[in-house]
Formats: sequence, C-alpha cells, structure tokens
Amino acid sequence: MPVITFQPSGKSIDAKAGSNLLEAARKAGVEIIAPCGGKGTCGKCIVRISSGNVESNSLGILNADELADGYVLACKTKINGTPVTVEVPEQIGRKDGKFTSAGEDTGLIREELFPHNWQYNPLAVKWCVSVAEAQLEDGLSDLDRLSRAIQRDWGKDEVVYSFEVIRKAADTIREDDGSVTVTMIREPGCSHIIGIEAGNKTEQHYGIAVDIGTTTVSIQMIYLPDGKVIGTQTDYNDQIACGLDVISRINYAAKAGNLEELRKRVLGTVNKLIAKLEAMHHVEPRDIYNAVISGNTTMIHLLLGLTPEYIRLEPYTPTILQAPYLTASEVGIDINPQSWVYLSPSVGSYVGGDITAGILCTGLATPSEELSLFIDIGTNGEIVIGNCDFIMTCACSAGPAFEGGGIKCGMRAALGAIEKVEINPDTAEAKYQTIGNVKPKGICGSGMISLLAKLLLSGWIDPAGKLDRARASEFIKVENRSASYIIVPAAESDTGEDIVISEVDFENIIRTKAAIYSACSLILKQVEMNFEDISNIYIAGGFGRFLDLEMSITIGLLPDLDRSKFKYIGNSSLTGTYMVLMSQEFREKQLDIAKRMTYIDLSSDPKYMDQYMSALFLPHTDKSLFPSVKV
Repeated sequence: MPVITFQPSGKSIDAKAGSNLLEAARKAGVEIIAPCGGKGTCGKCIVRISSGNVESNSLGILNADELADGYVLACKTKINGTPVTVEVPEQIGRKDGKFTSAGEDTGLIREELFPHNWQYNPLAVKWCVSVAEAQLEDGLSDLDRLSRAIQRDWGKDEVVYSFEVIRKAADTIREDDGSVTVTMIREPGCSHIIGIEAGNKTEQHYGIAVDIGTTTVSIQMIYLPDGKVIGTQTDYNDQIACGLDVISRINYAAKAGNLEELRKRVLGTVNKLIAKLEAMHHVEPRDIYNAVISGNTTMIHLLLGLTPEYIRLEPYTPTILQAPYLTASEVGIDINPQSWVYLSPSVGSYVGGDITAGILCTGLATPSEELSLFIDIGTNGEIVIGNCDFIMTCACSAGPAFEGGGIKCGMRAALGAIEKVEINPDTAEAKYQTIGNVKPKGICGSGMISLLAKLLLSGWIDPAGKLDRARASEFIKVENRSASYIIVPAAESDTGEDIVISEVDFENIIRTKAAIYSACSLILKQVEMNFEDISNIYIAGGFGRFLDLEMSITIGLLPDLDRSKFKYIGNSSLTGTYMVLMSQEFREKQLDIAKRMTYIDLSSDPKYMDQYMSALFLPHTDKSLFPSVKV
C-alpha cells in the first residue's frame, strides 16, 4: 500500500489504492476541515499535492490554474498506487476562537432567575451518617445498618445500592468507626446510594453543566456546597471536521464506522475540557457526582452513539426525546463513573434540550401574560414564542454561513476574523476591525452582517444583494455576470491574498437571515399575532451574543421593533443547564416546559416558503416592516 505523508505535521499512513484522501488524513490524525461533511460542495478542504499522483475530481470548485499548481479538494481525491506527499494549509479559524465568558452570560440574568425561595437540590447529594457498630446477635448486615442510619435522617424510603457501593461498604464503614459519607439520588419512595466514602467528605462535592453545541462545547464546574461556578471552559466541537451543520453530520454518520468516530470526537472535546477544569481547580474526577448535559437532538444522538439518520427523513423521528438517567461510565464522560447523568429533554427532531434549558432563562418560564419571542441563532435556528397560556416552537435550517461555511473567505469568530466594517460611501473602500486587532485572515458572521448592512446603507449593493456596477470602484471586480467586493487587498491580509466576498456569498448570507426572520414571522401567524404584539425578544446563542442589533435589523435578520424589547441572554443553554443541575424545582419546570411546547414542522407548511421568499431581500420585500431602515 502506498504511504501518504502529510506536511507540515510529518504524519503518515499506509492507504489502499482508490481510498479517499480526506478519510486517509483523518485516519492519520490530520485535521482537514470539511464543513459540508465531505460532499465536495463547500470548497474548504483544499490541500496541495507536492509529490506523487492522485485522481481528483475538483474542477468546478477549483479552477484549472489551481489544479495545475497541485491544489485539490481532499474529499474529491482518490489515492493511486504511488506514495504521495500532501501539504495541508493552516485551518483558518480552528484556534483562538472568540468565546463568551460563561460567567458573563450567567451574570446577565442570574438575579432575576433565582428567587430567594428556590430550592437547592442537586440530583446527587452527599450526607454524612454514623453507622451503628455490628453486634454479635443483632442479625443485621452492614447494609442493613447503613440503611437504618440513612433512614434515620431521610425517612423510611427504600434504600437501593449500586454494586460498586456494595463492594466497598464493609471496609468503608469500619475505616472511620462507622462515620461514612454517602452520595445519594432521591426519587419518590426510593434513595439510590451511588457512592460511599469513609469520614465526612461532604465538602468534596462537585458537579458539571455541559452544553454541547453544533459548533462549540461549553462546560461549567460547580462547587455544590455553595452552588458557585468555579470554572468554565469552552472549545470548538471536534465534530466540526466532519461537517459544520447537523445535516452534514447526519450524512457523515451514515457511513460505516463514522457514527462511532463522531461519538468519540465529541466525547474527546467534553473530556478534554473536564480535565482542564479538574487540573485548574485541583478537583479529583471521583468527587464529581453531578452532571447535566444539554444539546440539540442530533448532538445528543451523536454523543450517545444513536443512529441519527431518521431525524432528517420524513416523518423526522428521533430515537429518543427524553433520555433515561445514564451513568457517567455508560456515556463515557470522565467523572465519577457511578454518577447519574441527566440529559435535558428535547421537543422535536430539531428543537432539543439546549432550547428547553434555555427557555428557563426567559419570561417564558414564568407565569406571565406578556408575549415573548426566543431566538437561538446558530447553524440551526430555533424559535420559541409564548406566554403563560401556550408555548410554540419551530426550527429552521439557517445553514453555516455565519460560521464561515459556504463563504469563500468566511471563517469562525477567531483571531484575525473581520468582525466589524465601515464603508466609504464615495469609494466603497472598507475600514475593518479584526478579532485581536491583527492582520485579517477572513470574515466571520458578525463581520458579514456589518459589511452587508454598510454596503446597503451606502448604496453599493441593492436590496437583492447585487453590487453597483454603474459606479467605478477599485474594490468591485466584475467578471462576466458575477461581481465580487474586495474587503481587504492582498497586501494588507494575513493570507497574502485578497479577502473578497462575492455576490454568491451575499446570496448565502441573505438566505440565512431570511430563514431566521421568516420562521419568526410564520410562527407568529400560527397564533394570529404579529411582531408588534411581542413584549420581549430574547436573543440566545454564542453567535447571538455578539450581534450588532442595528446592523441585524438593517439587513432584516431581526424585526424592526423598539430596541428596549431586545435582551441578549448569551449561552442560555449553559445557564439553564446550571439551573437544572442545582435544583429539582428547575428539573420539574424544564420537563413541564417540554411537555407544553407545541412543535411546528416548517417543512410541511407551504406558507413557510412564501414567508421565506419575501425575506430574500434587504431588509425585506415589504419595506413597511422596517421603517427605521432608510435605503
């Protein structure tokens, strides 16, 4: 078998002739980002063949000159029978991501969410008991005496022990003269004992709140005796290499062995972040007995290794909506293996536990008559509307444009990404601001919104997203029927090439904003209301945290309403997950919310396409909906 060597890492692998280059790279441990899941449509997995022969079908995405220089798409390239050396460019945006501080998110809403009378009651509690000494003729086992000690403090509920506790009980009870700390999970009529330690160990008690997003994974570590968040870590979901959105990953999972790869990738991300928190705060994994995980329906399926294929096929049926309690060892997370893991309940194929957790952070979780709209903007956009009388939800495929997918010079919000733009109305020259104030490498979602809005307001693009060809500008290039705009000339960029955005890119961004706005509009029509009836609009999600409200309204992503109605709530999924971890009251409230939510399938509603087509202009075909946007 020919040897394939990847540079600059120097990693190599023996590969069969005819095998796919992208798959060979993954087997060799070389990261090549393929946002489309390897279908050859995104053009992001570009590599250069510096020696050896391959068979590639990259023409169309790449031009003839690029192919002549040895560039190919890894996903569209097959290995022949000769050794090959592959140059892998830096994966722009993979490192130095711009993540919100979870403490900052929690601080946005904590005071109003936690009334003084809320009940502190984590899933697993630690309690120190004194076990009576064994007597010659009492006829009691060690577990009998331990049960009596527990029931003395907690009532006569049945006491059930894990096998691990049974194995350790005899020695542990005698180690400190009968003083033991038990870790218990209480259900109606039953106390489950999942841990036992000698002496009083009640102060060594921690929990983790985990938010598994399509793009990022965030984890909080909580010191349970006082409920304080002692640390937070966030990183990109390692599944990104296999596709940027849920559909790409579902398609990827359909190939033999890939579902297990996706499971290991997300577990690797979760466990890496847990290990960082443990090291930073000197916490032993055995002392983490509480875990709550929230994520969209597909992410939870991939975490558990459940087939996600039927989520995308009519009638769009997931394997589970509400998972049973699982142990940490069953899930594969590196905390105390006996810990029970609570998974936030989903509502539908595309509205998951991240939304039922996030709703806890809004007025939708309180008995209010005010109409509230919740928008979680990500690769999958989720919309919730309601009040004390009803809650209705839907999801739309916003697509990966705001994460850089499908945009030639697009990238995630990382070091070097353009995040803000100003346009000279006379020359069309851009002044830009990058994350980290370094040379630009590409443009991220917030930069795209800013650029599109400023080009519209300055008259350099029309409401259809077409560049003005009538006025001369060195920053607009016209080739045949298409045109593109130079944001950054090659001499100023970190890549040494122009950073450009084409009219095709504009179309992708407009489709993304149209999907979000039209979903909001349709769900309002379902309840015979309009935007003016809304009292509160909650903007959630990591991307939503950095949205410029005025620019988002200018392009028609968000409705043109009184700005005081908008509330940024950051990573509401993670904050809601913390709430569920801390209190049975919130766990019950979340389950009640999930049961009350009516899930609307937009794909089966013919009116959605009408709404969507109307929103495919800047800001909208109906200008009366955006009176403050002067274009």
